[in-house]
Amino acid sequence: MSSDIVPAPAVELVESSEVPSLLDKIRPAWKSKNLIQRVRRLIHVDPSSACQRIFNAAIHDLREKIIIAGIDIAAEAAKQYKLPPITSKEDIERYPTSKIIDLAYRIGILTRPEWRRLCRCYEIRRDLEHEDNEYEAGIEDCVYIFQTCINVVLEKDPIDLIRVTDVKNLIEQPEPAIPSASLLEDYERAPQPRQEEILKFLISVALNEKHPELVRQNAFTFLKFLSERTQNSVKLNIAQFIQEKIKKKGISLTIMRIAYVAGIFPYLKRAYLKDFFLSFFKRMQQVGYRWTSYPHHGTLLRSLKEVGGLLFIPKEIRYLILKWLVLAYLGEPGGVTSWGTIRHVFYSDTATPIIEELISDAADIIREDFQKLEKDKDIKRSMINEHIQRRFDKLLDLIQK
Repeated sequence: MSSDIVPAPAVELVESSEVPSLLDKIRPAWKSKNLIQRVRRLIHVDPSSACQRIFNAAIHDLREKIIIAGIDIAAEAAKQYKLPPITSKEDIERYPTSKIIDLAYRIGILTRPEWRRLCRCYEIRRDLEHEDNEYEAGIEDCVYIFQTCINVVLEKDPIDLIRVTDVKNLIEQPEPAIPSASLLEDYERAPQPRQEEILKFLISVALNEKHPELVRQNAFTFLKFLSERTQNSVKLNIAQFIQEKIKKKGISLTIMRIAYVAGIFPYLKRAYLKDFFLSFFKRMQQVGYRWTSYPHHGTLLRSLKEVGGLLFIPKEIRYLILKWLVLAYLGEPGGVTSWGTIRHVFYSDTATPIIEELISDAADIIREDFQKLEKDKDIKRSMINEHIQRRFDKLLDLIQK
């Protein structure tokens, strides 16, 4: 190899650096291999060659880790990110060095910062091999390569990618279940195809009425926990998956609750959001905002909270729903109750705290709507009563916080 004629940096500088001690961090499975033993010997005579061989060891380790992760995952990631196709273990073993680094990143074996560091190591090694007349490895190159190859690859055990069966076993327990911290970490590092596979499984379970209610609720809970750790590209594809479900089964509160908790509301077509919230408003009209409908207000308004409250409602429908909420909150002029007490305003005790939460949570986006409501004839008519006016002022305080 051309590495045998690469000019070496001052050996004494390498020996006095942290490079020799870094070798002790290599995990036992690799530490005893001949390649690492040769690296130990080369450090004292030819550090440039030692750099190239420690890099080769790291690349070989990445190949093994990709194979352990699964040929199916590697093949899907290669297809998704337009890398050379993979159909067998042999394809991975023959994969170009630069592409194996990219593949390891796309699978989740490497983080983005780790990927960038290994790419830089590849560039340095390429210079050492092919530009030896112009480039001589310095102490900083040796330290960088050894630090990266050992800390990022050779020190770390192969990852055990989370699988759908892992999630399935957990949600089918005969008790409420939540994902562990280690499972959440594994999911976050999982490649896009695996994240999609898990989310589609959980959504299908949550929608399937043939499953026990506890299992469906566990699936719903897992979707909630996984949402913040899901890649945006995955959410986009899952939104398409949900929309296909809507086309087949129609829009429903259940499917929209799932869409919201999975964090894909922003990726749904606006037409679906408009249709859903318009039908929800019609349901609100059927229930009515008068205080006498209080037995139905709790279920109705909690359902609204379960799909994000006022946050994702198209603007033209949001105003209608907000007006209903305000009228329900304001109530009607009071009088003597059936208990013989005086109540200045009759209003829904059930709806009041939920409406306060809904309005407070969406304060930043409904201020303009609220200004219009102050001039609405129905609202103004209600506020002729000073006690009702005070209730409206309380809502204004929530908006202005």
